[in-house]
Amino acid sequence: MNLTTRFTHTILPNSKNVRLLSFLVAGALTLSSAANAEAETVAPETMAKTEVYAEVDGAVGGITYTQNKRFIFSYHPFFNPKVKVAELLENGQTIAFPNEEMQRAYTTDGQLKSSAEYLNWVLGVRADGRGKVWLLDSGQAEPRTTPKLVAWDVVNDKLSKIIYLPESISIAESQLNDLAISHKYQRIVIADEGIGQGSNGNKAALVVVNTVTGASRRILQGTESVLPDYSLPIISDEGLPSQKQIDAFIGADGIVLDNKEQWLYFAPLNKKYVYRIAMADIANDALSDKQLAKRVQRYAEKPNNGGLSIDADNNLYLTIVGGRKVGVIPADTREYRDYAEDKDMIWPDGVSIGPDGYLYTGAAQLPLSAAFNDGVASNKAPYLIYRFKPLAEGVTGR
Repeated sequence: MNLTTRFTHTILPNSKNVRLLSFLVAGALTLSSAANAEAETVAPETMAKTEVYAEVDGAVGGITYTQNKRFIFSYHPFFNPKVKVAELLENGQTIAFPNEEMQRAYTTDGQLKSSAEYLNWVLGVRADGRGKVWLLDSGQAEPRTTPKLVAWDVVNDKLSKIIYLPESISIAESQLNDLAISHKYQRIVIADEGIGQGSNGNKAALVVVNTVTGASRRILQGTESVLPDYSLPIISDEGLPSQKQIDAFIGADGIVLDNKEQWLYFAPLNKKYVYRIAMADIANDALSDKQLAKRVQRYAEKPNNGGLSIDADNNLYLTIVGGRKVGVIPADTREYRDYAEDKDMIWPDGVSIGPDGYLYTGAAQLPLSAAFNDGVASNKAPYLIYRFKPLAEGVTGR
């Protein structure tokens, strides 16, 4: 698969008196070594300068950028892509990640593979900062399969671990969206939107997984902090001629853990609040669901949003799916404001900080799909990946 990549400006790391000439070759620009540039931070109360980092051939869902400079993203499963997860190479091409074989459910002679041998429905992808990328496979595409977490060693390029999420943990209404990784507590926490099989988010929950034992539990299902607000439909392009209302109600969606692994932040998409809970409480298996619910805090107000990220100063970044922008909630004010935008940033979803200090997100174009556009599919390639500088130093993988 080929793609083009473009930059509005570039910076060469550790180089003096070097000038980079950006030029068009055979209709495509290649990735520059500028992708490894150290990002400066942005002054408070200013909008970040948004760059188109890459153009790809399919809608982008989740994004993660590893410490050894491997750029991994999921093709948005809403569009049922043949390739579930890809890697963006320095030469401007994409390849299947972790390999081609993992993208196919059937063998060459038509036999259905075991769940361990292929990816089914992947949105959440996260680097753990220790040489592994975790892929969250919700297993809900046909033929359905047992949901699972797949840990891939990106240093040695081999499978590290698979943790299955059985029926009692991932229910029929589950749609496992994103994940946060805690080394301190040896846990992964998953946001379950609760919209599988046409559901309306009323069974959204968090799923807590012990990465050592593989044991998991489902928490907070049906509580305020994970449920959507049914009075807040998604308004796409509000105030513009293209404004439309999307009556999709999505539970726990964005989720992120701060750098000190003290607080876990999460939010339903259709909700005016971001919530948080102490990671120590999440990891305490002795606490009941009711006890955990009482320890959840309302952190700040927000618009309807998808993904979450966080920098080293605990400023939260939110993809505003209906607004062609990314917002920020500064830690010192806890008051939302717009932060990065572009006219073509249609439905930014996942957002993640890379080793170069930039925040990355992609435009998935969901409002232009036939399902949300009166039966007319106006979504089309190229699909854009953006980057911009955070307010403070980034935290790789967040």
